[in-house]
Amino acid sequence: MRNADYKALADFRSQLRRFLRQSEDAAAAVGLKPQQYQVMLMVKGLVADGIEPSISAIAERLHLRHHSVVGLIDRLEKNHLVTRQRADADQRNVLVSLTHEGNILIQKLSRFHQETLRSLGPDLVTSLQAVVDGAAREDK
Repeated sequence: MRNADYKALADFRSQLRRFLRQSEDAAAAVGLKPQQYQVMLMVKGLVADGIEPSISAIAERLHLRHHSVVGLIDRLEKNHLVTRQRADADQRNVLVSLTHEGNILIQKLSRFHQETLRSLGPDLVTSLQAVVDGAAREDK
């Protein structure tokens, strides 16, 4: 690897961390842990993709262990942001749904994230492109 490749990786990591930090702060401002927001967003995203939002599907998409997702859902349910119920087709599957309050919160946070990405996106894309270009040079 060349020095420029290390610089590209460091720049990309910095830009990504900048976005993640703003995301963490936004979640904290509404009383959520970042992973709780991610669970809620995944529920919404799975439904939009036509996939039942089971605990297993959420864990797989978030690259978390099943029991970790269960703990996150426990706290979200305690705060009346999600509910869970057994799937009709397979009672072993537990499906997660956002409550009315959960939907309002995810809309608010998702709008913030879209605005943040509109602002930070160009720098993030530029830094990612530099990493990709460097990797492409390595492959030749």
